[in-house]
Amino acid sequence: MSILAKRMRHIREIKGHSQTKVAHALGISNVQLSRYESSERKPDPDFIKNIADFYEVSTDYLLGIIDTYTHQHSDEIDKVLNDPELGLWFKDIKDSAPERQEELRQFWEFIKMKEKNRKPEDKQK
Repeated sequence: MSILAKRMRHIREIKGHSQTKVAHALGISNVQLSRYESSERKPDPDFIKNIADFYEVSTDYLLGIIDTYTHQHSDEIDKVLNDPELGLWFKDIKDSAPERQEELRQFWEFIKMKEKNRKPEDKQK
């Protein structure tokens, strides 16, 4: 399986999307998306760009050029970088022991999972 196919599937699963949902959003059939994710077919460059935009990752990540996904909305990144409270919080995390960092990561995953499983009327705004 190609790196592109692996990453397309991986990022879809991380985002919690079904193949059907992604295929519909991208205007292709579920079968076509399945073929891309299994390396049976190779998407054209325009479609790779569409996939990257949809998942909010870089094409370099999808193609295996870099190993971390890059969020493409720099205004959101700027907002985080310019928030003094978040900056202090990130520094505290960075300076923490690795086991504390892992605990925080696990706790954050728990919070995200809990939020994902809430009923729409119970979600925080």
